[in-house]
Amino acid sequence: MNIVLNDLYRYPVKSSRGESLTSVQVSVRGLLHDRHWMLVNDAGRFLTQRELPQMVLIRPRVVASGLKLSAPGMSDLEAQPDSEEELTVQIWRDQCTARVMSLAADQWLSEFLGVSCRLVYLPREQTRQVDQDYATSTDEVGFADGFPFLLISRASLDDLNRRMGLTLPMERFRPNLVVEGSEAYAEDNWKRIRIGELEFRVVKPCSRCVIPTINPETGERTGNEPLKTLMRYRKQGNSVYFGQNLIHDGQGRLETGMPVEILE
Repeated sequence: MNIVLNDLYRYPVKSSRGESLTSVQVSVRGLLHDRHWMLVNDAGRFLTQRELPQMVLIRPRVVASGLKLSAPGMSDLEAQPDSEEELTVQIWRDQCTARVMSLAADQWLSEFLGVSCRLVYLPREQTRQVDQDYATSTDEVGFADGFPFLLISRASLDDLNRRMGLTLPMERFRPNLVVEGSEAYAEDNWKRIRIGELEFRVVKPCSRCVIPTINPETGERTGNEPLKTLMRYRKQGNSVYFGQNLIHDGQGRLETGMPVEILE
């Protein structure tokens, strides 16, 4: 069985639209610029599609000067880091120090979303550790919920779609790595894999929230799928699981088409 890395996705601003890539550098925190930026409310707490589904309509693109932001009904904005202001921000139970991007970005995003918010980024000198129940003391992550990588196999989504009688796109599940050539849910049994020259620890299944019920093209919730179907056969305790969280060892480059080797 030949398993390959079929798709690569990066999400520069947490909970905004992702980018499909063919090649990307892997840094100490994961894919370079993945969840490097985040929106917070006036209290410094992170904002996501869970409460603001329209966040998925924001399309960020990494450019040399910072970020280019696009959204329906808005003029594009090229946001550059021009503030030295620092904030203590909260992601779930974690707190860390972030830096404000710019007043122009805050105003643009607040206008589009209809709520007061600020765009922050995680400067290089700040470290956010991965949950020590699953990681080593040197493992880092950006503003992702918990782990640097989320992997899903194409066969798993095909099986889920068959059970639902729908054809939901992979983008609904916001993976970083999509592999092809394995059996459905084979990733549940992997402990360690290699993609190209990089090795990854498969540390924890991904519990799913309401975000996969949001249509990324419209920013609207479309009902209770895929959670309804996942509840029938992927439920453990009070959660449903789809995909696997990974932690990488080392830095390097990933490209689509690279072979995936199951080490354990």
